[in-house]
Amino acid sequence: MSKVPRWRDGVFAAMAMLLGGCTFGPNFVEPDSHLSDARNFNGQPIGDAHLPAPTDPTWWKIFGDPTLTNLESRIADANLDVRTAAIRIAESRFQRGVAAAPELPGINGDAKYQRELFSQNGIISLLGPLLGPAGGNIAPINEYTIGADMSWELDLWGRVRRQVEAADAQVTEAEDRRRDALVSSLAELARNYIQLRGTQEQIRIAENNVRVDRDILQLAQQLQQKGVRSGLDAENAAAQVEGIRAQLPTLQQQEILYQNAVALLLDLPPSSLNGELGSWRPMKLPPHVPLGLPSELARRRPDIRQAEDQLHEATANIGVAIASFYPKFQLNGQVVLDSLQFNKLFKPSSLQYNAGPSVTLPIFDGFRLKNMLLLNETQQAEAALTYHKTVLQAWHEVVNALAALRLEQIRRARLRAQLDHTRAALDLSRSRYNDGVADFLTVLDAERNLVQNEQQYATSTTNVALDLVTLFKALGGGWEQAMPDIPKPMVVQVKQTVTTSPATTDPAPH
Repeated sequence: MSKVPRWRDGVFAAMAMLLGGCTFGPNFVEPDSHLSDARNFNGQPIGDAHLPAPTDPTWWKIFGDPTLTNLESRIADANLDVRTAAIRIAESRFQRGVAAAPELPGINGDAKYQRELFSQNGIISLLGPLLGPAGGNIAPINEYTIGADMSWELDLWGRVRRQVEAADAQVTEAEDRRRDALVSSLAELARNYIQLRGTQEQIRIAENNVRVDRDILQLAQQLQQKGVRSGLDAENAAAQVEGIRAQLPTLQQQEILYQNAVALLLDLPPSSLNGELGSWRPMKLPPHVPLGLPSELARRRPDIRQAEDQLHEATANIGVAIASFYPKFQLNGQVVLDSLQFNKLFKPSSLQYNAGPSVTLPIFDGFRLKNMLLLNETQQAEAALTYHKTVLQAWHEVVNALAALRLEQIRRARLRAQLDHTRAALDLSRSRYNDGVADFLTVLDAERNLVQNEQQYATSTTNVALDLVTLFKALGGGWEQAMPDIPKPMVVQVKQTVTTSPATTDPAPH
């Protein structure tokens, strides 16, 4: 904590530096993220010859899906969260302008007319003997006044400059919040799109198995008609067909939900993208994922940048609090034309003015300034811890995403091998059933296993793609995307649709 400067110290400091402005409080130093370039995300050393490639800012292109690429390109312009964040940038810029206004003189114009009648029974009655025969009977008077006044604070201690510095940090924080909203929206759209394609794949698998089971049912019915098999086989086959068909309504409902979720992210009414998203296409998984260096997280992740901006703002506010202990110097002036008669108002003899400096020195304020300084220092310490936690959490998210992706890829490969064996088992069981060697339950069990394994494999493929999206979001991918400029002045159009290392806190002037 900083030592609170005494007002006497402030007086001597003011006399010493009256002619030259200074800035009190700690200067912001970019905190060390402790993310080393010498190791990869799993903590293993890497050589210069094997440095990882940087993360592609348009990471969704690795899926090789032109529909997904087209949808992602529309997020920055259409998404409501991103647009709201853009408006907040404009708000922060205007707030910065308010904070910077005291750097320039303030000039106010004033014009006044008043007609005044003095009370005959008031204080004027005491002057009766001096007023002659009229006594206290004073006629009403008119007064015309026009002029301007000016005041300007001399920012000798940098209080205003520190306020502007804090406001600049708020502007940068708002910009990083928009980047964060963009990264989140890009990832959310990719998740909904991938889950939509995964659901459509499940629907395709169910429809294909319905056709296969109908063939099995037809075979069982033919054998029953020939008297080779009993009606039990046909009933079991019919039950198998209806069981798979019963899965379709739930899957179709999920398809509609994901289509509408994508439309909502693009500020579109429900069902508006059904034609564009209705046709199934397989997901392509990339063989290699560029990760970049761990130290790049501090620049790529908008939440880390936000935490740094908050630390910068808290550091600047300490300087504002320290400068408040010192004398406040202000230049004041007023120029007025004053007359009791309007036709004489603009004559040189109606001119009056005053000008001169003023000094305000805090002596006792109930320890308000002291507690404000201690509060700002505590907030800086909190912001430093928040930055450290944000960096650490980002590191964990990347490592966890990498582990989830790697293990799901292993699981998917094993499910693929299982699926191949299950298909071979179904072909063998059907052949043995046709030859009369195996019973029909063997065929049904093989068919159930095939349906289950196909669904598991499709789900695993979807999960691998989702893990990729989670990884790219954890890496901060996509924040580099260009977004529309904020219009000035800001006009909001409503679209209607129908259907850590904290800096020192030494209060000594610099």
